[in-house]
Amino acid sequence: MRDLSLKEIEKFSNKILEDYDNKIPSSIFKEKKRITNEEALLVQSNVAKLRQKRGEEVIGYKIGCVSKDTQKKMGFNQPASGYLWNTELHKSGATLNKKDFTNPAMEAEFGVILNRDIKPELVSFDYILDSIKGIYPLIEIHNLIFHGEEPFGSELLANNAIHAGIILGSEIKIPKKTTVTDLKLIYDKEIIDTWTEKKWPFDMLSEIEWLIKEQAKKNNYLKKGDLILTGAYGFPVPINEKKLVEVTSSAFGDVKATFN
Repeated sequence: MRDLSLKEIEKFSNKILEDYDNKIPSSIFKEKKRITNEEALLVQSNVAKLRQKRGEEVIGYKIGCVSKDTQKKMGFNQPASGYLWNTELHKSGATLNKKDFTNPAMEAEFGVILNRDIKPELVSFDYILDSIKGIYPLIEIHNLIFHGEEPFGSELLANNAIHAGIILGSEIKIPKKTTVTDLKLIYDKEIIDTWTEKKWPFDMLSEIEWLIKEQAKKNNYLKKGDLILTGAYGFPVPINEKKLVEVTSSAFGDVKATFN
């Protein structure tokens, strides 16, 4: 497989965004396009620049593929990341249309908001903890579709880690001591996934140092007010015919949305 030229990367990026806008994400991979993970990251960055050029705003970043099982499935040896956009942020209680997504699939997650600009050279776990303004329960929406060949890592990265939106709950002040919580993903009042004994801050903040350093390589520096999705504990679950999606946490509240 030969390397793509910069012109080919630009053409690929335009097609990725066109497919996303037309609600047929990743269609370019139907042509059995093969790109490396490094090229896919260039595509992701180029698409972000195109979206900013037309007026969309980056409001933070997501961390994905935090579990070793998911990394293995994608052909990674580390997590993945993607951009968060102001045009795809929804409040708890929102009603959304399934037709705006492709095989919409949800993850239960936590998000944090930064209280200061981040200096990568100062980063440590304690520095990150001191940089958190609040924690949120949230639902992350994905377009769970892959057209290429396994492993799907490069396709996932080129498509902004298959991110398609966020439903954000209410801000909770960060606890002053270690806090144990559960986290549940619920469809139409049926528990789909549940995780127990997740500890604040360790389980929520463990991959943020990686994100900070990874984004710094692209000259992206996390700043005050950025929202960070800390990573899901499972894999996105399609909602299919279900409508009401809820995420609940015994310590950090709940969030919900309806998909018609």
